[in-house]
Amino acid sequence: MTGKFITFEGIDGSGKSTQMRLLADVLRSRGIDLVTSCEPGGTPLGRQLRQAFLETEDTVAPLAELLLFAADRAQHVEYLIRPSLSAGRLVISDRYADATTAYQGAGRGFDPAVIADLIALATCGLKPDATLFFDISVETAVERTANRGGHEAKQNRMDAESREFYTRVRNAYLNIAAREPERFHIINAENSIDEVHRMVVDTIYGILA
Repeated sequence: MTGKFITFEGIDGSGKSTQMRLLADVLRSRGIDLVTSCEPGGTPLGRQLRQAFLETEDTVAPLAELLLFAADRAQHVEYLIRPSLSAGRLVISDRYADATTAYQGAGRGFDPAVIADLIALATCGLKPDATLFFDISVETAVERTANRGGHEAKQNRMDAESREFYTRVRNAYLNIAAREPERFHIINAENSIDEVHRMVVDTIYGILA
């Protein structure tokens, strides 16, 4: 038996990480065998890579960023996602390959063909069964990011990106959703946490049915 692979995507401040935690609590309470993970940082090596290039004050070259994300994903697929799916488990990841298309492709301006080849190499062709995209305006996302506290306030290089950058990223996600409507499920993340949670649960149950 092979499990299902579901990814959560969205620009920073969309609330997807919070929603993944809430969903995981519901699914586990109902006896679903579930693995939650994230990119970057879903494996021990990935956590080291995350610290090296996302939680650093150093300037990171765009190409280095692209390649390090790919390295993290290759490790993630090989040592966490594929084994979990082979064991029949549900895997939900906070970000996956679509993030590279949006952030490094549209955001940083890398050639789409280069992005596609690198994603294919890192994932060995593994695609999610479904993707939830938490859509939010750039203005709301920036406001939420500025006001968040606790663990999420830990320094992240992406927090310093411009509104123009995040507009390109959001538009890239929407373009993917338009190309792959069977896989992409758009969640209106402008709503309250409870309202978004209800939408997520309904969507996931529809996917798992």
